[in-house]
Amino acid sequence: MDDSAALAGHWQIVSAELAGETMPDLVAHKIEVELTQDTYTVRFDGEIADHGTFTLGDHPTAKALTLKGVAGTNAGRTIPAIYRFEGEHLHICYGLDGVTPAEFASKPGTAHFFASYRRKL
Repeated sequence: MDDSAALAGHWQIVSAELAGETMPDLVAHKIEVELTQDTYTVRFDGEIADHGTFTLGDHPTAKALTLKGVAGTNAGRTIPAIYRFEGEHLHICYGLDGVTPAEFASKPGTAHFFASYRRKL
């Protein structure tokens, strides 16, 4: 199975942080991401908040993906990210400043959004 097929499905955020700040569980657990072969849709509390396309690639430190927002909060933006699988969990670190993160971490002073997802059944 290639990564496009492995990424496809519905993913629920388990935990997330932005610039070193942990996202409250009440907010994080309302976010769901649906990935297809080359598109993504983010829903917050069931409503579409963001939608676009993505491509897969390589980065020196990890597997990479690049999001291109089409509609919603990230419309017109290109967001590079790195990702890895751990069983049924998916970890993605997004570079909201347009720079691909070098590690799976969100530290104070960075524009990194690090999220851990669990596949929804």
